[in-house]
Amino acid sequence: MLKKRPTRARVSEAFAACRMAFIGLGLFGMAVNLLMLTGPLFMLQVYDRVLTSRSIPTLVILGILVVGLYAFLGVLEYIRARVLVRIGRRLEEQLSDVTFDASVSLALRLGRHVGQLDPSRDLDQIRQFISSPGPLAIFDIPWMPLYIAIIFLFHPVLGWLAIGGAVLLIVLTLLNELTSRKPIAETSHHHLRRSSIIQAGRRNSEVLFAMGMLANLRRRWGLDNRKYNEALNRSGDRAGLFSSLTKTARFIMQSGMLGVGAYLAVHQEITPGVMIAASIIMSRALAPVEQAVAHWKGFVTARQSLKRLRSTLDKFDIADEQTKLPPPANQLSASNLFLAPPGETAMTLQNISFELVAGDGLGVIGPSASGKSTLARALVGVWPSARGTIRIDGAALDQWDPDQLGKYIGYLPQDVELFEGNVAENIARFDEERNDDLIIDAARQAGVHEMVLELADGYNTEIGEAGTVLSAGQRQRIGLARALYNNPFLIVLDEPNSNLDSEGEIALTKAVQNVRDRGAIIIVIAHRPSAIASTNKLLVLGKGKQQAFGPKDEILQKMTKGAVSSPSPGELKIA
Repeated sequence: MLKKRPTRARVSEAFAACRMAFIGLGLFGMAVNLLMLTGPLFMLQVYDRVLTSRSIPTLVILGILVVGLYAFLGVLEYIRARVLVRIGRRLEEQLSDVTFDASVSLALRLGRHVGQLDPSRDLDQIRQFISSPGPLAIFDIPWMPLYIAIIFLFHPVLGWLAIGGAVLLIVLTLLNELTSRKPIAETSHHHLRRSSIIQAGRRNSEVLFAMGMLANLRRRWGLDNRKYNEALNRSGDRAGLFSSLTKTARFIMQSGMLGVGAYLAVHQEITPGVMIAASIIMSRALAPVEQAVAHWKGFVTARQSLKRLRSTLDKFDIADEQTKLPPPANQLSASNLFLAPPGETAMTLQNISFELVAGDGLGVIGPSASGKSTLARALVGVWPSARGTIRIDGAALDQWDPDQLGKYIGYLPQDVELFEGNVAENIARFDEERNDDLIIDAARQAGVHEMVLELADGYNTEIGEAGTVLSAGQRQRIGLARALYNNPFLIVLDEPNSNLDSEGEIALTKAVQNVRDRGAIIIVIAHRPSAIASTNKLLVLGKGKQQAFGPKDEILQKMTKGAVSSPSPGELKIA
């Protein structure tokens, strides 16, 4: 077995890769917060030195110095903002591949339990927050004690007043955290639900309009939309409330600092310059907390996304680099195979065993819900086995590099999914190093070459999202050509003739025979006998169990005599 490590570790690794950038932000934060003292110190000098000495040269020199320091501060702030954007981009680059793989593989791992998980969306939300000004408040808050200490140096009374203001804002921040977490989570939940309804409606728009279901689905969407708006209002009202309270508290504390400073100045315990400087420093000390509250919704959303991303990626493993095996050329076997849909415990297939060698064609028949499609998904590595093994040339499927093995497998599922692009790209599986000769060869094997040439732009015809410009039969035959592309060793076809006319069925029969003639293995799952006409072996499934396996003619003869349970009426007619 291959050693595997949790995909979740990639999240920690991605943040670790940005460690030096975060340290740099901390150093820039130190410089920025020290430079923030420029204003209050300037006011202190103006009130206590320039006004008392009436020295214009001193004012000019101080003014030039302040302009230079503020210019430097502006450069540092700009650099901090750019660094945050690049940290967000670096995280996205580090995690984009694994989150994409997880996003498209969730249904294969979790089945109906996938819910509304979307790792790519979670990564986007994390990046958006990191690239925003919100994180700067986190780097600035630790400098609050420095400002309070300076105020203490001015006068202990002013220092305690600053501490009181800081405590008040921190309490408001904690209350904001406790009261906003649930509304923000509900907002995200209902947003995903209404989005999923729209996506489902887009995928099934023909059914909605043809069967008058649009109004019903609109009502269902409207219910979730109302819940979303209600949750959005609650979270927005909560955020607005605490943002207003925080801002009001800061204004009151700043004015309070000015008032207490004036009282102390009247009693000549401090100078007017100290009074003004203390008020400005107090405002600066509390500003990061106010900024954090203003961006709290983004922070909570990013934190929930990070938690969800870690939890989702925890369900995926990254295989260590694998030794590349030679191209398969000899044999496929299934031994004591038990299969269940992803996320389920009830077995849909039990104790399946068979062996095929190069040149074999296997027909798989059985009633509906007997496990035929489940077997197809397992044979191509889409669904893992609960027990037992599937081996190609003696190597279990998990011993193969998935990308390498995929080149040797052709798969045509019941529901043919084509992708937005042109015909040639879909047949070539979007391979950047595609071979046009192999594309045309696959099309000829599937009997679609002439059909493709009749399209508006031939092989360059754009087929639209999910191949909407093609008929069901055309999509199925192009899907067959994709399965045959580059002459793979193992080809699994699930109901390949469900949408084919007589011409298409003839092409399918020839394709199956051609695959066998070149020494590959082909497995055809069928309800109609024409699909298995060119196979030499037969596997009969019933109620999730193997009823029979062997040479096709022998199995069919036994079925005719009743020695083997035959498919239910209408499933497969045996002449």
